[in-house]
Amino acid sequence: MSHGVRVRDIVDALECEVAAGIGHLDNEVSFGYSSDLLSDVMAGAGPGDVWVTVQVHQNIVAVGSLTGVSAIVVAGGAKPAPETVLKADEEGIPLLTTTKPSFEVIGLLYLMGIRGRVRE
Repeated sequence: MSHGVRVRDIVDALECEVAAGIGHLDNEVSFGYSSDLLSDVMAGAGPGDVWVTVQVHQNIVAVGSLTGVSAIVVAGGAKPAPETVLKADEEGIPLLTTTKPSFEVIGLLYLMGIRGRVRE
């Protein structure tokens, strides 16, 4: 489990842009999850996770809300659709974007002390 990592720490470390949810950057991050398959995220992500994806449609916000993630990082320079940004703001979910590829994002999160959630 990460020790005291907040979404704002991820924004700084990954040089992310905050597309939505700027009022929720103090959300604590417990674990990390990475997948682009929404059904996989619904089955495996959980409250307090930072979720790394390249998906940009508004369904990512619905899945993020359902699982209780602390933030969604859209990697690889993908740009969330305007309705996705609006929905993330409405749901209070930080939606971060970065040009860094997913592999690098995950490595940097690991170096910050964030580990993957182990399924039981």
